[in-house]
Amino acid sequence: MEIISGISLWIIPVMIGFILMYGTFKKVPTYESFVDGGKEGIKIAVSIIPFLVGMLVSISIFRASGALEYLMSWIGPGLLAIGVPPEILPLAIIRPISGTAALGMTSDLIATHGPDSFLGRLASVLQGSTDTTFYVLTVYFGAVGIRKMGDALKVGLWADLVGIIVAIIVVTLFFGAN
Repeated sequence: MEIISGISLWIIPVMIGFILMYGTFKKVPTYESFVDGGKEGIKIAVSIIPFLVGMLVSISIFRASGALEYLMSWIGPGLLAIGVPPEILPLAIIRPISGTAALGMTSDLIATHGPDSFLGRLASVLQGSTDTTFYVLTVYFGAVGIRKMGDALKVGLWADLVGIIVAIIVVTLFFGAN
């Protein structure tokens, strides 16, 4: 265990040192390259702000309008019938939209039901099994100017759906439904 702790403590500084030494050996101006990368990073960060604001407003409207609660009341009984707790539905819906909102929901579920409960475990596995598809498409595709993202959206949402289904199956198999 001490070896793993030592490796995890030193891996990043050693990697950075190696990159700097390799760049110096290859006669690359490492400091200037670092500064240029920082400038480019700031430009990208500023360029994606409108996309982030749009995404945050959309999430707020979705939650404040009551659409999430309506969807839960409509789909919840079906989930309960197949042994899936309906409390997981908001997390499954929000996760492809916003990682931060999903993390907040996961934290709430774990605080309410406990980390070792079926719902706490399911929320944790679901959080790790899906991605923030809309966020990725909006921010990263928007930053590089890609406008046609229909196929990427379909594949991303299918991957999220598969991640949700597999999370439910795996947690049920390993931990059993309460």
